[in-house]
Amino acid sequence: MTIIRLSFLWALFIWLCGISANAHEIRPAALELTEQSGGTVTVVWKQPILSGRKLKMRPVLPDQCPAPETTRQLISGDAIVERWQVSCQLDKGRIMIEGLDRTLTDVFVRLSTADGEETTHILRPASASFALGDPGGSPARAYLQIGAEHMLFGWDHLLFVLGLLLLTPVRKLLWVITAFTLGHSITLAITALGLFSLPSKPVELLIALSIFFLAVEVVRKWAGKTSLTIRRPWLIALGFGLLHGLGFAGALADIGLPKGQEIWALLLFNLGVEIGQILFVSAILAALWLIGRSPVDRRKWVEIPAVYLVGGLGAFYTLSRIL
Repeated sequence: MTIIRLSFLWALFIWLCGISANAHEIRPAALELTEQSGGTVTVVWKQPILSGRKLKMRPVLPDQCPAPETTRQLISGDAIVERWQVSCQLDKGRIMIEGLDRTLTDVFVRLSTADGEETTHILRPASASFALGDPGGSPARAYLQIGAEHMLFGWDHLLFVLGLLLLTPVRKLLWVITAFTLGHSITLAITALGLFSLPSKPVELLIALSIFFLAVEVVRKWAGKTSLTIRRPWLIALGFGLLHGLGFAGALADIGLPKGQEIWALLLFNLGVEIGQILFVSAILAALWLIGRSPVDRRKWVEIPAVYLVGGLGAFYTLSRIL
């Protein structure tokens, strides 16, 4: 049983290492198709810039929609946005993203027909197309799902939460996680609604620094030292939560908010983030409970490797974003 428990815990660590190695791949792309009454379709294709370049993928419309001769292209933040119009009707055929199967990126597709009906689809590397006429999913479910996935596959947010778990006594954990939730919910809302914004590169650098800082504070606590962070972990969780909310807003900006439903979509995205966070915290606490029931030295085999994971990756990504 001890071997099984250790294997379960190390599987969680390997998962974190794996998603951190591909952290730049998790931001979604977005395809918006708006059908006009005159038989014209407006296409907006938005994909993130990763490592200074765009991914080799493109939307392919049904055969009755000719490929555009030219498109309008601009850089918006950390994304490339292309716009064009094509004369056709979206009544048959398939829509696919060519090259998606060679990435780790999801594509959020919003389809608005001339009669005002709207459907959404989430395309993935393993399912890179859908047939027109498919019911698709509701916008509510799509935003909820993307929020949960952004949390569960966002290495920076998961590492920070893991650091909070290592720093905080279990009896105070609820208040600390609540403070982190409150912080990132505030900045997610005001940024997504266009009330405030910061460039993404400084935000990403500060998020990486927050992770490294938290690992240092855990080591200081083990050494018997004290600080405001150690005495009031909820305060640092609230403060850095405000920063992480800007990171969540970046992912939401990639897909945009539906017109007329901005508040509803924002709430669902944030709820998805919280569901992902609860699942992660529950998994870590379950792993620690299993280890606690075995004769294994938890500090040696669990907490120290976890701190090295948090601090090492935090330091690496801090330096990579400076240099």
